[in-house]
Amino acid sequence: MKTIIAEKPSVAREIARIVGASQREERYITGNGYYVTWAFGHLVQLAMPEAYGFKGFQKESLPILPDVFQLTARQAKGDKGYAADPGVEAQIRCIRKLFADSEYIIVATDAGREGELIFRYLYNYIGCSTPFKRLWISSLTDKAIREGLRSLEDGSRYDNLYLAAKARSEADWLVGINATQAITIAAGRGTYSLGRVQTPTLAMVCDRYWKNKHFTPEAFWQLHFATGVNDGGTVKLSSVEKWKDKTEADAAYERLKVTKTALVTKLERKEKTEEPPLLYDLTALQKEANAKHGFTADQTLQIAQKLYESKIITYPRTGSRYIPEDVFAEIPSLLLTLQGSEKWGTKAMMLSALSRHSVDDSKVTDHHALLITGEKPALLSKDEMTVYDMIVGRMIEAFADKCVKEVTSVTATAGDMDFSVRGSVMKQKGWRFVYGDDADTVLPDWKEGESLKISGASITEGKTKPQPLHTEATLLAAMETCGKEIEDETLRQAIKDCGIGTPATRASIIETLFARGYVERVKKSLVPTEKGLALYSVVKDMSIADVTMTGEWEKSLAQIEHGEMAVDEFNHGIEQYTVRITSELLSSDKLFAHKPSDCLCPKCGTGHMQFLGKVVRCDNPDCGLPLFRQKAGRLLTDAEVTKLIQTGATGVLRGFKSKQGKNFDANVVFDGDFNTVFVFPEAKNGSKRPKSRK
Repeated sequence: MKTIIAEKPSVAREIARIVGASQREERYITGNGYYVTWAFGHLVQLAMPEAYGFKGFQKESLPILPDVFQLTARQAKGDKGYAADPGVEAQIRCIRKLFADSEYIIVATDAGREGELIFRYLYNYIGCSTPFKRLWISSLTDKAIREGLRSLEDGSRYDNLYLAAKARSEADWLVGINATQAITIAAGRGTYSLGRVQTPTLAMVCDRYWKNKHFTPEAFWQLHFATGVNDGGTVKLSSVEKWKDKTEADAAYERLKVTKTALVTKLERKEKTEEPPLLYDLTALQKEANAKHGFTADQTLQIAQKLYESKIITYPRTGSRYIPEDVFAEIPSLLLTLQGSEKWGTKAMMLSALSRHSVDDSKVTDHHALLITGEKPALLSKDEMTVYDMIVGRMIEAFADKCVKEVTSVTATAGDMDFSVRGSVMKQKGWRFVYGDDADTVLPDWKEGESLKISGASITEGKTKPQPLHTEATLLAAMETCGKEIEDETLRQAIKDCGIGTPATRASIIETLFARGYVERVKKSLVPTEKGLALYSVVKDMSIADVTMTGEWEKSLAQIEHGEMAVDEFNHGIEQYTVRITSELLSSDKLFAHKPSDCLCPKCGTGHMQFLGKVVRCDNPDCGLPLFRQKAGRLLTDAEVTKLIQTGATGVLRGFKSKQGKNFDANVVFDGDFNTVFVFPEAKNGSKRPKSRK
């Protein structure tokens, strides 16, 4: 028997059908010499600090640097924290039995870094020694699966991919665990999440926000004149200079008003060639879907994944915008499958000689750029159809001819001032025929030395504008290039290994910022919350928020994947980085303003109590006695808390409310362990009601 393990049940069912396994069991499908089973994403994960004997959120435990990382079955989060997940454990037991009963294993998890890690962590956790082979496919069509099964590769070929994935996983654990606990300890209350990629991403959002909000607009003035043309219309030329001084601008305007003619002093006609756009990778698809259709990055990813599992597009979590030569050979037949499409059929058939702009074997990573598979889309939702159409449209654009324009630049002098205007005429539409954008701007057939009659003059006031707040589209672009503003697509591709995150993870990183309450969406803009800005104010100058450094780590992971860097070198660097950021964060006391007091801690007698919003805490790190102000729907005042600390009791206070919504009075006192409890006043009959802990 042979066991095939897929990442999801839906994929497992498709593969089972191809190999002739039809007998359904509870956690696998069998038949024709195969077991076909599945994971549910990560069934196995790195163990938490408690597994290594470390008590969480204790300053003396940091930094936590395990000598050897331990694996554990994925746990489920409940009301009382994390606990074993019976479904996960049952699936692991099943997989262990199937692996042990197999001649070899066929790994059919997603063909990428995370897919490899899902299998290897499971394989190592089980302690399996059964040999395994790799199914590496870029689409889920029957043809692709059959071809992949005929050309299985030895699993060891993907060892470097696994090592890079493992290094990434352990690095994220080290940075996330230590940074989160350090900042939380420094803050004194609450829990604050930091991460290797999450925090630099938050920093980019906050930095853009502050620059936008603190931008001071500056007024400027620009002059214009109109000149008539033969068809009865006019052409407007604008001054090259923009004046910052209103008086100077007005003086220039007065001179222009009395000027009757302008002289064409310079005229240039240049042919501009625009290569077709590259095919989509996941990030490019997410950016455009956000900019044009308002889809979130995660929404686009989920849609693309569904289209992939429906067999109509290739593997979506790709970081490449290129295809290899052998795939290029299949493009004509893929375009033919669009022949019957009402929307795309005619346009696809208009392509003759196909552009090779997106063809480069050396720039294909784990997977090639996004393509359709030739399978007909059926029963798609509106949003799914939108994303599918985007991929089809881009595919036709990418293989169309280049666009050629004639661009005319004219400079004319009126009085002592230069004015300019640009025109553009399409000479060869090329790839722009797909969407029919970019209209012509036709200028008259002027000549240098020609005199233009001025038919009107005007002055306009403008203001300098800040960079707009990040949208998900611009944030994805910034993550791709470590915040560098790069418009040129070729240059962008050249440094993409230095970006932060990967195409497959960037959406989840952005969603994490929302889930943590650090960022919120306001229309299309990403706006940091007070919590996010407070955190940023603390970490902005620390290594944890350094976008460039994080980009270098990503580059190192890519080098491990390609066998160009030793894992030990990377791990050593990450450990040093972890030690540094932990020290930086623990030394920070800026997150929450606090009021020091002269009140000695009633428990240790050496520390002083610090007033921190809704909690009062001893500043002795070996004690840290917390007093929570919020009691039964009432917030204790500074004076009431001070009295409690100094005397052990507040005296009878009004305004408390029970869980049943009833008002009551009570004295707040310390018990023997310095927990606060209620003592109720005596009833009218002289009896004392028992105290209850709150």
